Amino acid sequence: MKQQANLIRAGQVIEHDGRRWTVLKQQIITPGKGGAFIQVEMRDLKTGNKTNERWRTADSVERLMTEDKEYLYSYTDGETLVLMDPETFEQYMIPVDLLGDQAPFLQDNMTINLHLVEGDPVGVDLPPQVTLEIVEADPVVKGQTASSSYKPAKLSNGVKTMVPPFIEAGERVVVRTEDGSYVERAKD
Repeated sequence: MKQQANLIRAGQVIEHDGRRWTVLKQQIITPGKGGAFIQVEMRDLKTGNKTNERWRTADSVERLMTEDKEYLYSYTDGETLVLMDPETFEQYMIPVDLLGDQAPFLQDNMTINLHLVEGDPVGVDLPPQVTLEIVEADPVVKGQTASSSYKPAKLSNGVKTMVPPFIEAGERVVVRTEDGSYVERAKD
């Protein structure tokens, strides 16, 4: 399906130079002189190589339609994630690389959304938030106000994040899978 270049968004899959690319970032740039253009950072689905491409906003690109399907995460086997279809109980294997920076937030029996183009996996969406335990937290420094200061802490999956001063080691917190940032104290 053809679409204008200025409608390209992160997460879309496009065909360019006979290859399939997933869009990582896009930015529309309007220089002081001349027409606007879109700068797109994208990754080749087969090789994993990244590249930057520029199009005028009036150019058209070929967008591939993705099919979304939910799977349950079973386990990791080396560089491969083993997923299970909750309806047919069939196993499906995808490379760990599709997760990118979100890989540490994957948990047993987590429902994930897999993006497919003609049966090939091109992207994975984890739930927006997960609950994890704080294993290390720096002590509170007297004189800091709770409204503006955060302290470093280490989550049970090894990711470091910033948490409010009242959070201690052993507590469970909700964090965003997108960037590992603190959301709130867990209510369980």
